[in-house]
Amino acid sequence: MPPKSATPAADLHNHLGASVHPSVLWSIAHEQGIRLPSKSYWEFESMITMTGEDRNRSLKEMDERFFRWTELIQSSPFAVEASVRSVIDGGYRKSNIILHELRFNPMKRNRGGERDLDAIIQSAIWGMEKSLLVYPQVKAGLILMMDRGFTRELNSVIVNKAVKFKGRGVIGVDLGGPNSKKFSMMAHKPLFMRARKAGLGLTVHTGEEGQLQEMRYVVREIRPERIGHGVACVRDKNLMRAVARQGIVLEFCPTSNIRNSVLSGYEEIKSVTQAFLANKIKFAICTDGPEMYQTHIYQEQTNLMQHGILTGKEIDQSAKWAFAASFIK
Repeated sequence: MPPKSATPAADLHNHLGASVHPSVLWSIAHEQGIRLPSKSYWEFESMITMTGEDRNRSLKEMDERFFRWTELIQSSPFAVEASVRSVIDGGYRKSNIILHELRFNPMKRNRGGERDLDAIIQSAIWGMEKSLLVYPQVKAGLILMMDRGFTRELNSVIVNKAVKFKGRGVIGVDLGGPNSKKFSMMAHKPLFMRARKAGLGLTVHTGEEGQLQEMRYVVREIRPERIGHGVACVRDKNLMRAVARQGIVLEFCPTSNIRNSVLSGYEEIKSVTQAFLANKIKFAICTDGPEMYQTHIYQEQTNLMQHGILTGKEIDQSAKWAFAASFIK
C-alpha cells in the first residue's frame, strides 16, 4: 500500500538509469549475460544506490559511479522495456504517481550503435503502454535526452528521433550531463527550436552545477517550459525575475541535490526554497532517481515539512504546479 497520506502525485523529473529497483536490474543483467563486478546481490545493490552520508563530489562522479552500470544493463530493447515498465508500475504502487514523466538518453543504451536506436525507443514505449494497460489510472510519457558529452550531430539525431516518435509516447526533449568545456548551448538552440516546432515540450538541465551564464542564456534564448534543477538562479535576482516572469517551472530534486553536492544540506535547501517562494518561482518537487537515491515522492515532501522548509499548503501548491506543467496532454 502507498503511504496513507499518498494523494495522487506527479513526478516530472525521473531518470530511467536511477529509477529501477536494484533487484530488477540484477535480473536483467543476468538474463542478458552481462558480467557484473560482483556475484553478490547485496554488493551490487550497494554499488548502485546511495545511503547514509554517501555523496558524489560532482555530477561527473555520479556518471562514473552509477550511470555507467545502469545504462550498460539497460542497453537492449528487452532491458529498456522491462526497466520502463518497472518504474511506472512501481511509482504507482509505492507512491500513487498517476502522472509520470520518465527521461533517458537512447544513445546511451544502444551499445554505440550496435543496437537499433528506433528499437530502443519503441521498446521503451511498449513498456510504458503495458504499464498503462495494467494501471489505467496512470498517465505517462517519455522525454528523450541529449548530452553535453555528445557532439551536436549526435544530439541532433536524438531530437530527430523525438520528433519521429512524438504522438507515440515521446512528449519532450531534455539536455543533461556534466559540464563540458567543449559544449555550446548556443549551438544547440536550433535543436530545441526544432523540437518545439514539432510540438514537443522543452526542459533543460541547467543551473545545477552553477552554470549561471548558461542558465541565463537558456531562459533568455531557449525559453523552455521547465528547467531541471536550476537552483543556481537564486544567486541572481534578475535571473529569478526572468524565470518567474516567463512562468518557467523548476524541477526541484532536494535529495539528489544533496547527494550530488549541488547543495550542502537542508539549511541550503531551505534558503533556496525561500528564494523561490519570495520571487514567485514555480517549482515541482521531483525525485530525479528514487532507487539510486533511496527516496520517493512522498519522502521528498515529508523531508521538506519535517525540516520546516515548506508547509503542507505549500507542498500542495507545488503538486498543483507539477500537474499543470506536465508535457502530457
